[in-house]
Amino acid sequence: MVSPESVRLLGKGEFWLDLNKYLSGKTALNNYIQHIKQNGASFQTHYWGVMPKHYNNDLHKHSFFEVCYVTEGEGTYIDNNCTYSLQKNTLFLSRPEVIHQIKSEKGLSLLYVAFQLIESESSESWIRIMEIAKQCTEIILYDKSETETVLLWKALLIQATKHENVFFEEMLSNIAYSLIVSILQDFVADLNKSDHKNVPEQYSVLLTQAQLYINDNLSNSLKLTEIAKHLHISSRHLSRIFVSELGVSFSKYVQDERIKKATILLKKTDLSLKEISEETGFMSVHYFTRVFTSTMQTSPGRFRSLFVDRKTTTYASK
Repeated sequence: MVSPESVRLLGKGEFWLDLNKYLSGKTALNNYIQHIKQNGASFQTHYWGVMPKHYNNDLHKHSFFEVCYVTEGEGTYIDNNCTYSLQKNTLFLSRPEVIHQIKSEKGLSLLYVAFQLIESESSESWIRIMEIAKQCTEIILYDKSETETVLLWKALLIQATKHENVFFEEMLSNIAYSLIVSILQDFVADLNKSDHKNVPEQYSVLLTQAQLYINDNLSNSLKLTEIAKHLHISSRHLSRIFVSELGVSFSKYVQDERIKKATILLKKTDLSLKEISEETGFMSVHYFTRVFTSTMQTSPGRFRSLFVDRKTTTYASK
């Protein structure tokens, strides 16, 4: 886990004063994070770098993406015959098959990662994303000290030095994937445009909370006003959520859930109809029988008789 001291340094921007202390993190990343596979994407990470002092290299090109982040120092970056200045908190991207070069007289403190998509293991949408990334024109981003990408990179290196964590590899892989996605979002503007203008209705957090509350408390009265109060919203808002997202009223949903639970109890337990009516929140056996018969087109007793030869278990109420 990230220590309180690391969080304190993160917040004050002091994390990068000495990259030497994170060289072990670089080693861990190169040992454990060579292949990341999540959400339809399969990335090969060729190398992770932590370079306290980087001076000059020759003009060269890669068959993969390389992203660098300057934590200290000044220099220049040459990409496709264009020259850009490098300074502290600069993020820059080297694209596949593009000739490039880094120069610095006094040295740059750099973080870097090289990666590419394994197309045979990735979805078509990810293949398209990486093709767009190859064509991006904005390859230098300045003043990136507290962006999502930089904070993820910091968190990744901190975690990479914590070998004693039982979920060490899982956490590294998850953070590394998030970092690469964040990098791509930084340089490919189209990735920040959602294909979904509205959040899918079935994923409403409020609806999920209401459903969980109902299913856990079916033996209670379950009034609309009480559940709305529990969720800190108005009754009108809660009622609208059920109609718009499920196509049924709140009361209809609750009744259907009561009947659903009743069918399970009738099939799998030897509880009496009175006990089942109480467990499912019906006011009386008569009312339970009437609603069940109307909904299921058969009485509770007849429904249970279909399963009478099956092994039953006693249901213990909580």
